[in-house]
Amino acid sequence: MILLDKETLRAQMNSCGLARRPFLWCVSFNLEKGFLITDPLAQDEVLWRVGRHGSDLQGSRGAAPRLEVVEPVSPGCYSGMFATIMGGLRRGNSFLANLTGATEVRCTGSLRDVFLHASAPFRLLIGDEFVCFSPEPFVRISGRDISTFPMKGTADASVPGAARELLDDYKETCEHHTIVDLMRNDLNSVAEGVTVSRFRYLEEITTDSGSILQTSSEIRGTLREEDVMRFGDVIFPLLPAGSITGAPKRATVELIERAESVERGWYTGVFGYFDGEEMLTAVMIRCMQRGADGRLYFHSGGGVTVNSVEQEEYAELMAKVYLSRTP
Repeated sequence: MILLDKETLRAQMNSCGLARRPFLWCVSFNLEKGFLITDPLAQDEVLWRVGRHGSDLQGSRGAAPRLEVVEPVSPGCYSGMFATIMGGLRRGNSFLANLTGATEVRCTGSLRDVFLHASAPFRLLIGDEFVCFSPEPFVRISGRDISTFPMKGTADASVPGAARELLDDYKETCEHHTIVDLMRNDLNSVAEGVTVSRFRYLEEITTDSGSILQTSSEIRGTLREEDVMRFGDVIFPLLPAGSITGAPKRATVELIERAESVERGWYTGVFGYFDGEEMLTAVMIRCMQRGADGRLYFHSGGGVTVNSVEQEEYAELMAKVYLSRTP
């Protein structure tokens, strides 16, 4: 696998799309590194799953891995990051900022085992460096049709009345409205006739410690004829994804970079697969990756607004440290 800079990756995505040549691609959160693999079904260097497509590894699973927290994000560290974000919110630099941290973990199996046992629709394994099992689609492109599916808002599904409580929660509702507005505006930069076709629907996700509820929306538009199959030119203006940055995007990304104590790397980047007809992509949340110290870290986070309570946001960050599992 050869790492590419942003402009090279963008050009290769255009070239493969126009040639209708299937390819797998990935880019980091800061857009500084990425890769593109043509004919990805014929290789096993990078394991992947995008919806119904992916690496054929039937019958190769062993025992299900288990996750152990070694060193959580300290409350003191989180408090400092949270204070920086809240300062930016109160100054009006941002209306919503996605704040993340890295929890040191130990896994009973390999990252490959995590990939094989995950039930998520979007999975990616890069050697012993990174594994992702994401429930969140980013954009889907089929011909001139483009759609995006921002996911924002989480609750413990085991709590009685959790669905209604999540849907009625004022802070979560404001957060979701903000992200939908941001993604609608982003899509307007590359498409016409943009509309919100479904707003704030519930999904249930199974994890190794129970089930959680999340809310998503669907936004659709129509690409200009001249942009069809030019995937680099269509997708890169939408990056990084609004659901894992905030609004307004540019100022919020700068705020996040000042606040967060650990670089995100591949986490909250985007990857996708083009099968020759349709492009389907995902946001790389629910991730583990090796740090510069060789240790394994689970990255997680959540949206922060002026209505946020620090202890509740910290609890959400830690609640998202889990392995998805095959039912």
